[in-house]
Amino acid sequence: MEPQLNQEVMDTAAAHDGPIEADAVIVGAGPVGLFQVFELGLLEIKAHVIDSLAYPGGQPVELYPDKPIYDIPAVPVCTGQELTDALLKQIEPFGATFHLGQEVTTVQKQDDGRFFVATSKGTKFLTKTIFIAAGVGAFQPRTLKVDGLERFEGSQLFYRVKNPADFAGKNLVVVGGGDSALDWTLNFVAEGPNKAESVILIHRRDGFKAAPANVAKMRELCDAYEMQFIVGQVTGYEEKDGKLTGAKVTGADGVTRVVPLDVLLVFFGLSPKLGPIAEWGLEIERKQLVVDTEKFSTSIPGIFAVGDINTYPGKKKLILSGFHECALAAFGAVPFIFPEKKVFLQYTTTSPKLHKVLGVESPVFD
Repeated sequence: MEPQLNQEVMDTAAAHDGPIEADAVIVGAGPVGLFQVFELGLLEIKAHVIDSLAYPGGQPVELYPDKPIYDIPAVPVCTGQELTDALLKQIEPFGATFHLGQEVTTVQKQDDGRFFVATSKGTKFLTKTIFIAAGVGAFQPRTLKVDGLERFEGSQLFYRVKNPADFAGKNLVVVGGGDSALDWTLNFVAEGPNKAESVILIHRRDGFKAAPANVAKMRELCDAYEMQFIVGQVTGYEEKDGKLTGAKVTGADGVTRVVPLDVLLVFFGLSPKLGPIAEWGLEIERKQLVVDTEKFSTSIPGIFAVGDINTYPGKKKLILSGFHECALAAFGAVPFIFPEKKVFLQYTTTSPKLHKVLGVESPVFD
């Protein structure tokens, strides 16, 4: 289930005439982008958040909303969706405005030191700071290269599973050899409300880049005739009356066979693309933004980068690392937003000022 955002908050930009004047624009609504809202909020900086997806959560919600995450501090286990929902609740006091389903297309430095930002939907901003929390970039699924097959996308061809119940009772062909392909294969074979009528897994070789336990389970299910595994590649398709009826699979023996199906699920992984970010004049190293480790500033003062999009010596691509980066980036932004203000580190446990910002009562200690 996708998290619900206040529609009024989401539509704020629609009625705005001219550029929105902002203190901070965050590019990316994944876990790190959402936590950046929180860290800025503690410093009384209100943020606008832009994301190309139609909902918050970024990669965890897009790719593995139901898979467990074990390395969030003090949370023994949570799913990508649960993490997103908790972050959205945590940032509620700060009234961030979300601009979803749009990509930042333009970033231009202005004479007054601010940045002009425009999106693919025509939303425009004049902002004092920018925080790039775009994960691996505008990630796109790697597609199955078979001429004409693309016209079935969204009806019988899918590159991600949004609602597993849509595939219950169907004859499924799953293509791929990674974790996603194996995870969903096992999910649809298992007894339960999402069980498919039949599942056939196709991979170009008899070796997998997936959890060994899942590969072993898949082979057990094949031995028990609960599903099939075919070594080969999809090289064509069959259709009847405008509907996809089968995949042509060429095996290692060079023979092409037709595999009947209702739905084709393809998991070839993602192709990360920096997209327009590559044209903003920032220092880039191997498709990542170079930052310092004092305030996670990019090569352009006033533009910060947090999370998987950045690189620095010793960088580890972990959500918890991104959370740490958000705190330092928020403090690094203060001179651009409140140049006359001295900001001191305060603790949410004891600071009456932060309690007021958070909308909570200050505790009384004996």
